[in-house]
Order: sequence, then C-alpha cells, then structure tokens
Amino acid sequence: MSAIEVSDLSVHYGQVHALDGVDLRLEHGQVNGLIGTNGSGKSTLFNTLMDEITPTRGTVEVADRAGHLVSYVPQAEAVDWTFPLTVGEVVMTGRYGHMGFLRRPRPTDRDAVADAMARTDLTDLADRQIGQLSGGQKKRTFVARGLAQQARTVLLDEPFAGVDTTSQAMITGLLHEMAASGVCILISTHDLGSVEALCDTVTMLHSRVIAHGVPSEVMTTDNLLTTFGMVA
Repeated sequence: MSAIEVSDLSVHYGQVHALDGVDLRLEHGQVNGLIGTNGSGKSTLFNTLMDEITPTRGTVEVADRAGHLVSYVPQAEAVDWTFPLTVGEVVMTGRYGHMGFLRRPRPTDRDAVADAMARTDLTDLADRQIGQLSGGQKKRTFVARGLAQQARTVLLDEPFAGVDTTSQAMITGLLHEMAASGVCILISTHDLGSVEALCDTVTMLHSRVIAHGVPSEVMTTDNLLTTFGMVA
C-alpha cells in the first residue's frame, strides 16, 4: 500500500470548493512538495489527511495513521504559543502513541526524545517555554517531535515561513535523511526556487491537481500559470 492514497477527494465549504476531485498517491521514501496559492486547498488537504475534516466526496487512506506514526507540523498561526509547555514536553508528546494509558515515559521514550532534540540542536532549550522560541526553533521543535515519534509519514505545512536560513538548512537535511530511511514526507512551500532541490515529486494544486511528478518535468510555464490562478 502507498503511504498516502487520495481518490476523487472533494471538500466543499458551502459554495466554496476547497478541493474538487483530487487524486493523489504518495510513496514512502520520498520528499513530496505541494505548491499553490493561498486558498488553493493545501491546508484543507493536510487537515483531511489528519482526519480533522470530513470529505464531501471521495476517500483518503494514510497507511501509518492507525499506528500513530503520522506527524503533522502545522503553520505557526495554528499553534497556541502561550500554552505552558516546554520544548522537551512538546517533543515528548511525539512518544504518546508508544506509551501506555498513563503516558509515563520509559527509558526508551526519554532516549528517543533526547536523540531527536540533539539532531535538531534543541538540547540546550529543553526547558524553555515554546512561546519564547524563534521561528526557526519553533519549527525545529515540531520536526523533533516527529523524529521522536518515529513517524513514517510526516506532513509539514509551510515549515520554512519565517525561518532563518540555518534552521531551513537543518530541516531540509533532516527531511532528506528521513526520506532516505523510508519516511513519506509531504511539504507545502511557497519557495518555488527550492522545490527541485528539496523534493522528489511535486503536486501543483489549485483546488484540483494541475500536475504531479518530478519537479523538473511538471513545473512548466503553463502548469505554473494554471496553478497560480492566472489562467483558467
């Protein structure tokens, strides 16, 4: 089974067709880009994959969801940064699916969190409240959570927005490492110039899939014009 299989997916908000007849299949072991304008349906697709939105029509299958091995890095504005959690506590939430009912961390959980924080250069920030982090540190915290979770599917919604170049380079390197180990990564981005170097495949979305494939082959002028709403 593919990591993600979407068939004839439609999501309507009243008269607004956020997604309309989307078909998409993504495999483990790849970094998959998702590009489109604001309002093109990218966040709606993420929320549907996370089972937070019920489709109007169609089916969504995420192979790793039943095993709690799907990690989601939301846009910054979707997080309550005033919540009294430390960096270490956020990363530890990635282990909840591996714990028992009482969610008492075992040595293996603590080791996984420590390793994830070391790989994202967050060890010295373990006790810092999440709202006190820089933009790049916030994103790295959620990537660390996915690492600690040992996620097999990782969804990242605009992870490079407001992020410094050092954090962007670190996150990019980690994503490539994770894909090489067999993880399926879906990442939305507005940075079209980085898509070819970052992604194995790209999906161009404008409520429907305009094109999907290797970036160098599908990011043509015509497809870009259609994706970004300049032609019908």
